[in-house]
Amino acid sequence: MHLTVVSLVIPVCRNEGTLSITYNKVTNVFNNELNSYKPEFIFINDGSDDGSLNELLLLKKKDSSIKIISLSKNFGQTAALIAGFKKASGAMAVLLSADLQDPPELIVQMVRSCESGNKIVICHRINRDDSVLSVITSKLFYSLIHLANPRIPKGGFDFVLITRQVIDVFNSLNDRNRFFQGDILLLGFPTQFLPYSRLKRTIGKSQWSISKKLKYFIDGLLNVSYFPIRAISLIGFTFSFLGFLYALIVIYLRLNDKIPMEIYSMVITLLLLIGGLIMVMLGIVGEYIWRIYDETKKRALYIIEEEIE
Repeated sequence: MHLTVVSLVIPVCRNEGTLSITYNKVTNVFNNELNSYKPEFIFINDGSDDGSLNELLLLKKKDSSIKIISLSKNFGQTAALIAGFKKASGAMAVLLSADLQDPPELIVQMVRSCESGNKIVICHRINRDDSVLSVITSKLFYSLIHLANPRIPKGGFDFVLITRQVIDVFNSLNDRNRFFQGDILLLGFPTQFLPYSRLKRTIGKSQWSISKKLKYFIDGLLNVSYFPIRAISLIGFTFSFLGFLYALIVIYLRLNDKIPMEIYSMVITLLLLIGGLIMVMLGIVGEYIWRIYDETKKRALYIIEEEIE
């Protein structure tokens, strides 16, 4: 009997100890509830410096169909998942984390949703069993991103199923500084959202540093809409209008000898405030200019050191 292939795209960065468990859990799901489908495991080793690659090689000995893509260094999760989707040959592909925080059992609902006609199935987080700092920063991050693109759930998502048609369109995108969630939603295919609670990480620790989160946050804001440019234009217009009114008031008071000496301290404060805003606005414009420059260099998004198929 011909089995429909479902590609499992799993980025790996210092996930030693979780990979075999992830593989076994996913395999059990397909053996028990999705036995008319065949899993295709694609692990992308994103510059891991622990024993992750050795664990993957041991899995490869156990299951020769496993594909391992080893990148030359750590290029980040987005680059790793893009490399994985380009190697996916299945009728569907599921992006799954290797840290055991996304329950593989949800793949059943995702596939069934796809069978009913949806081409994108997104499992979005409504709760997460993480540290207080991670929860707060995540809520702040996705709340701001949600303002720029209301379709992005406030809890965010990484656990996604896409069909072959969506995979091909996604792979045709070639811009740098990508924001995965924004790219997927902007494609416009029929989409279903499935809520779930993100599980607690019991092995290892997250590799999402503050600097990586900040970079991804900026990519998200700048990539999904023109919101930052429009916001600074609105702020600039507002302050110009208020400045004009303030100037009229100062002129009126000066002509009537009603300006006390303290007014100059207020003027200095306003100059500092407006100067700071100008620097922030220039910084935002600079981010756009940097991205234009980065695109013109056309450097590789990632470099594959070794492929084991």
